[in-house]
Amino acid sequence: MTTAAALRRTILACGSAAAAFAVTAGLAAPAHADHEDTPTARQLLERCDNGTDACVFHPEGPLREHQAARHVVGDPVYNCTDREQWMSVSWADTTSESNSVGLSLAVEYGFASVFKASFEVTYGHEWKTEHSESQTTTVITAPGEVGRVYVGPKMQTAEGTYELRFPDRYYGHYIWYVPFEATGPTEDQSGTITQSTRPMTSAERAAHC
Repeated sequence: MTTAAALRRTILACGSAAAAFAVTAGLAAPAHADHEDTPTARQLLERCDNGTDACVFHPEGPLREHQAARHVVGDPVYNCTDREQWMSVSWADTTSESNSVGLSLAVEYGFASVFKASFEVTYGHEWKTEHSESQTTTVITAPGEVGRVYVGPKMQTAEGTYELRFPDRYYGHYIWYVPFEATGPTEDQSGTITQSTRPMTSAERAAHC
């Protein structure tokens, strides 16, 4: 065999090996749950610590705190007198967390415990899945007014990515990444209670006075 022929054969062999390696690497490369023809994010997170070698949540960026839209609590009060009245409204309210996958973070296992442990290490305080509050609020109403109490909870949003590593290929991959975002109540809920008054309508006056 001539030197040129031997060189051509070596180049072809190397090219074939490189192509084979590229295919193998493509199958083993990490995948993302937001691609088509893949398991859903929910399916993947249900496997977190349930068939994985490792399941880790990587928080990204600072917490985003914001005020949720206020909503009415308790019953309205009607001042049917000709004097200003201080009227009591008793109420109870619960604010719960939500997330981008629709699985509850209230459980103490699997993806939820992984998220809460990572959250506490990263941000220095525990994740709250809900906040419940009940009290009596005084509403000051002028003659002929109706008064209401509103609550607008303070919320925090954390986002990041789950990394799941499987012992065997799962949908063709050993490693999967799942983007995730969760919103829940903050520990400090001060200043979230407001009250509002307005003149009664004729229908309200007829029904309550």
